Amino acid sequence: MSKVYDWFEERLEIQAIADDITSKYVPPHVNIFYCLGGITLTCFLVQVATGFAMTFYYRPTVTEAFSSVQYIMTEANFGWLIRSVHRWSASMMVLMMILHVFRVYLTGGFKKPRELTWVTGVILAVLTASFGVTGYSLPRDQIGYWAVKIVTGVPEAIPVIGLPLVELLRGSASVGQSTLTRFYSLHTFVLPLLTAVFMLMHFPMIRKQGISGPL
Repeated sequence: MSKVYDWFEERLEIQAIADDITSKYVPPHVNIFYCLGGITLTCFLVQVATGFAMTFYYRPTVTEAFSSVQYIMTEANFGWLIRSVHRWSASMMVLMMILHVFRVYLTGGFKKPRELTWVTGVILAVLTASFGVTGYSLPRDQIGYWAVKIVTGVPEAIPVIGLPLVELLRGSASVGQSTLTRFYSLHTFVLPLLTAVFMLMHFPMIRKQGISGPL
């Protein structure tokens, strides 16, 4: 094992990276409320793992979506557990994200020199809410259907561009297969990709600028 480690150490300088991580100073005012961002990240990783597992069984069609979710819950091995963890960790992620935003705001985390950290954090919060909206529609049950119909119908009140926006979101004038396809693509590909990009911007800035002051 030592030879394997030495091989990687020679090429990647693993020890230097480990020393940099473990030697980072943590201010004395840091408490459990400063862990909310990390908890949100943990929930996101759980979402990715459980969501990926469900893609093996879920069928994104209006005729099979609901029955495929039923299959996951009743027939697939540990499907009920995976979907339950996915559902409740999603709720936990939204709650932790909201609390994290409040904590950062109250401690002045949006002030100079952390403006860009705040902006990327707000974008990540919007993406988190978007995960909830798009994921809610995927079981294709009554609650999901009407939730999507109401949410996508909101832009209709905007003059001139309202109806085109509604059709862009739904894929047609009504909620149907095109809507499900759009929301599934957003939920499983577009939003995770955007989230990963903004996380790669957000975390290095936190590490560079340090943790904001106490309450």
